[in-house]
Amino acid sequence: MSEDDRRRFEHAVVPHLQDAYALARWLAGSASDAEDIVQEACLRAYRGIGNFRGDNPRAWMMAIVRNTAFTWLKKHRDPVLVSIESAEQFGAEEAYGVADPATPETALIDRTDAARLQAAIAALPPLFREILVLRELQGFDYRAIGEITGVPIGTVMSRLARARRQLMRTIGADKT
Repeated sequence: MSEDDRRRFEHAVVPHLQDAYALARWLAGSASDAEDIVQEACLRAYRGIGNFRGDNPRAWMMAIVRNTAFTWLKKHRDPVLVSIESAEQFGAEEAYGVADPATPETALIDRTDAARLQAAIAALPPLFREILVLRELQGFDYRAIGEITGVPIGTVMSRLARARRQLMRTIGADKT
């Protein structure tokens, strides 16, 4: 690898490793599987850095992680089966804004709500879950999500709307 390619890799991949891990963890449902997926994605990015055009390194890396995750899951297990880890281990408190509650009771309620939300997201079909995670947790716009997933913007919007509806139904059903 040339010095220029190494610098491009450091610019395009290294700053986005935390986001790559978060996406892989949501898609795989497991910390150890996510680590394997990100490692494989980094190898793919390293080998393909010469093809990187430079326009959106974060989206480029997330696309590699997404494709690697689905390939890895297909090879190692059924992608529909997702293990649910505890909300604390998963980092759901940070993802859903649970921060420094006023009382222990509030903290317990917040953790329970975060765990319920995390479980509801994990229960979504993989195509809906990935769109929801990319938009709501990773903050990508519709165009970038379309580039990452390889689908038109209309499909992104449709899947996101369906994921949100299903999420609301699941959470609403849990409260009854």
